[in-house]
Amino acid sequence: IADRREGIGVCGWILVSLSFLLVLITFPISIWACMKVIREYERAVVFRLGRIQSKKAKGAGMILILPCTDTFIKVDLRMVACKIPPQEILTKDGVTARVDGVVYYRIYSAVSAVANVSDVHSATLLLAQTTLRNILGKQSLAQLLAGRAEIGHSIQAILNSATEQWGVKVARVEIKDVRIPVAMQRAMAAEAEAARETRAKVVAAEGEMNASRALKQASTVLSESPAGLQLRYLQTLTTVAAENNSTIIFPLPMNMLGSLGQKSRGG
Repeated sequence: IADRREGIGVCGWILVSLSFLLVLITFPISIWACMKVIREYERAVVFRLGRIQSKKAKGAGMILILPCTDTFIKVDLRMVACKIPPQEILTKDGVTARVDGVVYYRIYSAVSAVANVSDVHSATLLLAQTTLRNILGKQSLAQLLAGRAEIGHSIQAILNSATEQWGVKVARVEIKDVRIPVAMQRAMAAEAEAARETRAKVVAAEGEMNASRALKQASTVLSESPAGLQLRYLQTLTTVAAENNSTIIFPLPMNMLGSLGQKSRGG
């Protein structure tokens, strides 16, 4: 509709001329009814006899409106933050979740926003809701929780292609909150705990394996030097004595005890 260029006809021009003549006759009183002030962040779409006067909206500043023949609609061009209500969705892997989000958009063409859609804000919100449900229904729960940014970009691209003819530019889409059933939360917590325990056991087993390798290498080195083994034995006794123990046990090899017994019987 915003691209149509049709005249108002002969009768239309006659009515416009009469309206302009009325303004001249009642000047300067009528000028106060004709002057309209448009704010910096607003634009005015002017209708003359029901037809859009030009492809480009008027403003910001002061504009003139003819009485009886002209009407106008103000359009706000500021960024709008629209909250998407929580949506009940069924993910690809059969999990029910409640997801809400926020859509940031602005109107860049006031004429298209007025002429091509009855309520641009309501239409954008409803389209965002349906797009959110369609996109998330194709994702698994893990993808939904881990890929919020990618999902937001996909929804933004779809919304931009659909709202272009409405004069709306979607700047950003954010997935705000994802809520899953309590039973599913408990199952996910149990799964995460089991995974942590598995990793802890693997780390402990790797530590034991590394320790056994180190002990094997140490025993090989000590077996090559009996004096080193004795020094290690004395160092162990020093460590035990440092703990303020009242009793120290000296282990003796069994072969030494056997040789002492033989000597005593021989004597």
